[in-house]
Amino acid sequence: MRGVRWRRAVSQAGRSVAVWVVSTLTMLVLAGILPDFRLQSADGDSATTIAMTAAVGAGVFGVLSALAWPLLVRLLLLVPALVLGLLVFFLNGSLLLLALRLNPSGQSEVAPETAVIVAAVMSAVASATGGALAVRDDEAYRRRLYRLADRRRRAGAPCPATPGTVFLQLDGVGHDVLAAAVRKGLMPTVAGWLGAAPRQASAQGSAGGGAPRPSHRLTLWHTDWSSQTGASQLGILHGSNHDVPAFRWYEKDTGEVMVCNRPTSAAELQRRAVERTGDGGLLSADGASRGNLFSGGADEQALVLSIATRRRSRETRSRAGYFAYFSDPANAVRTALSFVAEVGRETGQSIRARLRKERPRVGRGGLYPLVRAFATVVERDVVVAAVMGDMLAGRTAVYADLVAYDEVAHHSGPLGRDTEQVLGRLDRALALLESVAEHAPRPYRIVVLSDHGQSPGETFRARYGLTLGDLVRAGCGLPVPRKAERTHSGAEARGAVRAALRRPVEEVGERHRPAGRRPEPIVLASGNLGLISFPDVPHRMSKEEIDARHPALLTTLANHPGIGFLLVRSEQHGGVVLGAYGAEIPLDQLDRTPGPLAAFGPAAADAVRRTHSFPHTADIMVNSFHDPGDGEVLAFEEQIGSHGGLGGAQARPFLLSPLALSAPVGDGEELTGAEQVHRVLRRWLRESDGPQIPLTTAPEERAA
Repeated sequence: MRGVRWRRAVSQAGRSVAVWVVSTLTMLVLAGILPDFRLQSADGDSATTIAMTAAVGAGVFGVLSALAWPLLVRLLLLVPALVLGLLVFFLNGSLLLLALRLNPSGQSEVAPETAVIVAAVMSAVASATGGALAVRDDEAYRRRLYRLADRRRRAGAPCPATPGTVFLQLDGVGHDVLAAAVRKGLMPTVAGWLGAAPRQASAQGSAGGGAPRPSHRLTLWHTDWSSQTGASQLGILHGSNHDVPAFRWYEKDTGEVMVCNRPTSAAELQRRAVERTGDGGLLSADGASRGNLFSGGADEQALVLSIATRRRSRETRSRAGYFAYFSDPANAVRTALSFVAEVGRETGQSIRARLRKERPRVGRGGLYPLVRAFATVVERDVVVAAVMGDMLAGRTAVYADLVAYDEVAHHSGPLGRDTEQVLGRLDRALALLESVAEHAPRPYRIVVLSDHGQSPGETFRARYGLTLGDLVRAGCGLPVPRKAERTHSGAEARGAVRAALRRPVEEVGERHRPAGRRPEPIVLASGNLGLISFPDVPHRMSKEEIDARHPALLTTLANHPGIGFLLVRSEQHGGVVLGAYGAEIPLDQLDRTPGPLAAFGPAAADAVRRTHSFPHTADIMVNSFHDPGDGEVLAFEEQIGSHGGLGGAQARPFLLSPLALSAPVGDGEELTGAEQVHRVLRRWLRESDGPQIPLTTAPEERAA
């Protein structure tokens, strides 16, 4: 044992010396290239003196980075996460300036702006050198990755020999998108898991020995009507997404708008789910939650929105995961450089789309390039590093969300070159986690899944020249903004707008007056799902009440070509689906006569009936038009890749599971709803001989 420790110490010392030597050489090279950076006095020094100055400077910089950087990053937890990557360069340059000031020779000099460049290059080179040397030593590689963990397991705690499970959510990646990416060779790691031969190998015939044996199975599952992360992830992690009708909705009893990605709303939704199911969640026993909206009951949490409002300790703060990652200056520099590159990539892609006059297209200016870079680089790097640390710490269950694809697809569309690049980078993250599993203290099973897909299509506003809110105001006889009267769409659309505004061509200049002093309806959008509520009525209004109050509203909405169907409460039938040409189908007759739901598939009727039963379903639920031929929908938000309602690929996510686990469903059965996915994942944890947390009854049977 003593000999092993001695060899490890010698190996570590050798790597440290190698990194120091490479950093010294890098500093010498940069001093010869950059005009504002020198390592000698104005009169000139000998080569030995210059070399010694570089060596001492590199050594002091390394020591300062190791000692001072973690303290600086801890202070940066108070800084908004979006600007954290930009501050990395400034802090790294400041450390280099301090290192040169502490140099005993006193001959070095560098301009502040040049110090930023020198420090970034030195950190990147040192990281690459250290990583390359460490990979050759499994123990060193493991120790290096352990530094990325949020917390170490308590000293002496035994690690079970049973398999752990990592659930990795690729946000917004639909089943068909994943299958197409595998066929195109964009995701070789996933292709290998599925036993699909790489495209290059298949083109060369059987010389490579054929396709590998599969280790995973790909399963399609169907979302609820609310096909968005809030509903899906709450159901997957906590076993219940009851009373989550959309991404955002108005609750009449509290007078508040609930938004799934608002910390206070996420915390309340999690509380309701726990109260309904009676248990903490999927990750209650030795679990970790990374980058999610909800905790899943995990003890270890980082970047979890539902705890973002807590301030009691560093461990419970949502941004605590940044400290674990950015405390390594090499990580900070690498991520910051990638952040800047991603901003440039988005800017170039946006300009190219405008020059080519691509359609559909939405605005991608303002802060969006920074938001995209944060989602595709910073969030990805921090979450993947946290999962690596969890695996090396031997945690039983880990659930993490990578939002990169979803963010890019909203603005670039779910299909195309921009999103294909993101899929390739996500596949590399999967490959990294697969390699880390080889160094983990217990075997791991990696399950990959998505919470929903995305459906393409232009926006409702782009096609018809008005928003859903404008259309509702017109149907209520309220003033409509002039911009809604001028649409660049075709004759059919112009006719529909005029019909919605209830004015002939010769009366374009006339304005409608508000019909009374009642509060205006609240119109909210969740992708291609719209919700209309009347805040002055304390209960959910019926069709009869709406018709009495606004006789033209339901007809205006149902007959608009951009709307697929409406759901309203009926005093006579309990609930009805409304469509064009006077279609009115009671909910209990949808299986025999789907009417407007026919274009949305056989599962639409059950999804609509379930949402109708929610206490906080809006007075009017509006689902956009859907073309089954090309899968397009019309988003009520400014998105050309959308999700949130029914129609197309948005309701068809995937579940990629190891063959060592039982099949999600039996032959001929379909996996439907996030709550059923939760029960499948619970079963898999039990199969892995993990802690038993039996779910004795289904959530919908527990109460209310």
